[in-house]
Amino acid sequence: MEYFLRTLVTGGAGFIGGHLVDALLARGATVRIVDNFSTGRRENIAHNLDRIELIEGDICDDALCARVTKDVDVVFHQAALPSVARSVEAPVASNEVNVGATVKLLDACRRNGVGRFVYAASSSAYGDTEVLPKVETMVPQPLSPYAVSKLASENYVKVFAQLYQMKTCALRYFNVFGPRQDPNSHYAAVVPKFCTAILSGNSPTIFGDGGQTRDFTFIENVVQANLLAATGDVAGQVVNVACGERISLLDLVDMINGLAGTQIKATHAPGRQGDVRHSLADISAAKALLGFDPKVSVRDGLARTFAFYQSQMR
Repeated sequence: MEYFLRTLVTGGAGFIGGHLVDALLARGATVRIVDNFSTGRRENIAHNLDRIELIEGDICDDALCARVTKDVDVVFHQAALPSVARSVEAPVASNEVNVGATVKLLDACRRNGVGRFVYAASSSAYGDTEVLPKVETMVPQPLSPYAVSKLASENYVKVFAQLYQMKTCALRYFNVFGPRQDPNSHYAAVVPKFCTAILSGNSPTIFGDGGQTRDFTFIENVVQANLLAATGDVAGQVVNVACGERISLLDLVDMINGLAGTQIKATHAPGRQGDVRHSLADISAAKALLGFDPKVSVRDGLARTFAFYQSQMR
């Protein structure tokens, strides 16, 4: 519990960051958030504004990094410029935010004596390997600037643990979904886009034939992994965070149709550069190292997520 006394969540107004803030406050932590609201949303933290310290700013700024990491026990680094597709369009921006800002933040933590650093890494680092499940010992084969940027920062996180005795952990997220995820962005994840499309009576768009598979991971499981990484015996480790099961995008459409009581077919668009064909995680390392145990299955998480968007649209 000691590491939940004083916390910083970068990207704390984002989808994952906002849920993590909820969990930290519930455990009695003091929470500082830094967000520039480029992708974060104020409604994700509106219910907590009187319980947090909100600093609006850009972590690409050295001075800001130095300021926000003062008097902090643990940093949860969730801030990033997300989306494979966005990175293909703007690789320089992806690198500046996802790599440059991470190094600045790590160095500020070193200078300010922050003992713990939990990093939001990405399963995109694995690339499109034929071998499944994906295990942390595999050679990374990133296919997009986003994947390269997340992998580069992951390595910085490991090196800072080795050189400066920081307790760090990189969590390779696999397709996180849940309530409050933005369905409206051009770069939105598939679950919120599919849910809101079907609820509106529209066909969801699949890029490719829909046979591609993903290890969808409900947000509560991801929050659990972050809390465990902040208190575990870690020093530079990289672990997968997922459920260890995969479904195709066509199956996902069918599951959402089942929840909605509809039979809306997907429309198909050409596949996108940088997308992987199949994704499935081996989560044995997270279980052994952190005690990670995903409590919410894909089906249960999808039902809860669908109910959220249904209530929002009403």
